Amino acid sequence: MNEKTMTQLQERARAKFAKSGSTYFAIMLAVLAVVVILSNIGASKGVLFGPIITDGGFFLFPLAYILGDVISEVYGFKAARLAIIVTFALSAFASLCYVIIIALPGFDDDFGASKQAALEGALGPVPLIVLASLLAFLVGQTLNSWVLVRMKARFGERRLWARLIGSTGVGEFADTLIFCAIAASVIGITSFGGFLNYLVFGFLYKTLVEVLLLPATSLVIRWVKKREPSYAA
Repeated sequence: MNEKTMTQLQERARAKFAKSGSTYFAIMLAVLAVVVILSNIGASKGVLFGPIITDGGFFLFPLAYILGDVISEVYGFKAARLAIIVTFALSAFASLCYVIIIALPGFDDDFGASKQAALEGALGPVPLIVLASLLAFLVGQTLNSWVLVRMKARFGERRLWARLIGSTGVGEFADTLIFCAIAASVIGITSFGGFLNYLVFGFLYKTLVEVLLLPATSLVIRWVKKREPSYAA
């Protein structure tokens, strides 16, 4: 193998990223923020499937990590960090809005009182859930992105499946552990057995969803890469 061929192979394997100033990045960032905000609201409700304990945001949150994987793989760690910070800020802003909405004086008739009680019951716990989610999301998504990008720096465009699975395992475990430690008591989980159930199911479920959706995630990543003019694949 001559030097020119070696250079071409090295160039082909080198880690590449697109610029984040595109429409695709903006759309994924918007969807990521909406998914996280909605999952925070859903997480204020405890959910029981037989012996399995989870929360109402369980079906939404894996989507946040899938989007995080796509952003990290296509746009790199700096873009992923920007997405995390923006989503963090928007979630905090949404939580502040809930506090203000609940504090505003409502109608003093029976209907107004029932609406106020419903709002307090549904949105009152959300700021604490958001605190748990923000800390968990910040640590988990940062680790997820960092591991994925570091693996890409080592393997280049090869072994996408390994990057996605490896980063998911690290990020989801950190996220689930932090979130469950703070949020469990907020949604009514008071025993250690219940907490362990919540933690283990949350981690295994979210990780399994991402693994099962790996083919779809890979297709989305390839689709975005082909359509990003700045991605020199």
